[in-house]
Amino acid sequence: MPALGDEFRSAREARGLTLSDVAEQLHIRSVYLNAIETEDWKAIGAPVYIRGFIRTYSRFLGLDAESAIAQYNETVPAERPSQAVAAISDDDDRAGPSLWAVIAVVVAIGLVGFVGYEWWSYAQGGGEREPVAASTTPPATVAPATAVPTVVPAAGATVAPAAPAQPTPTATGSATGAQRVAPAHQLIIRLTERSWLHVTVDGVPLVEGIFPAGTTRTLNGHSAYVRAGNAGGVVVSVDGGRPLRLGKEGDVVEQRYTL
Repeated sequence: MPALGDEFRSAREARGLTLSDVAEQLHIRSVYLNAIETEDWKAIGAPVYIRGFIRTYSRFLGLDAESAIAQYNETVPAERPSQAVAAISDDDDRAGPSLWAVIAVVVAIGLVGFVGYEWWSYAQGGGEREPVAASTTPPATVAPATAVPTVVPAAGATVAPAAPAQPTPTATGSATGAQRVAPAHQLIIRLTERSWLHVTVDGVPLVEGIFPAGTTRTLNGHSAYVRAGNAGGVVVSVDGGRPLRLGKEGDVVEQRYTL
């Protein structure tokens, strides 16, 4: 039986394709495809990535994906669960707490500021806030006229006429409400199976590592890039829309979202 890497190389060359041609169509870096053909598994990394790349490359070349993965499994020792769990724990500690702590602090500050402004506006309006049209001129309130005593002029004296009382306008108005900023759009990622994830939001890497089934990540931003090592176990929901599976089980899939 030919070596696994030789099978991939022969099948690719039989189709007249270069590694660059395959990399462009599969969106897998040519260095990983070359590692499969030379069986340089350390150049790829964890076995879960290797199996995903082998399955995707096999389907592209028309080879039996399950048979190829079985050949690979015979050449490497089985994964130790303790190492996988430790890797997941390390990734969660590195990527999770600091980000969510910052988000929680920002949200808390925003809520305190908003509640404080609403209370101040309510107090300034005497408990009632009436809308005022932008083009309406506030009515003037005329102060009541004060009584003017009658003066009897002395003989030969001239008395100047009293100046008429001037109305004292009182400006009225109401405080405008705070402008509300629309919340940032959301990307929700939920894992139904163990998978490797790499997520970048607005150009900033936020999630990377191997995560177990049941993991959920909610991210806010305007654009997102998602790469998954086991796309069949990744469900994505954009802006509260219907959750959709990212791809097939074992596939390595890249996807960009505009939120």
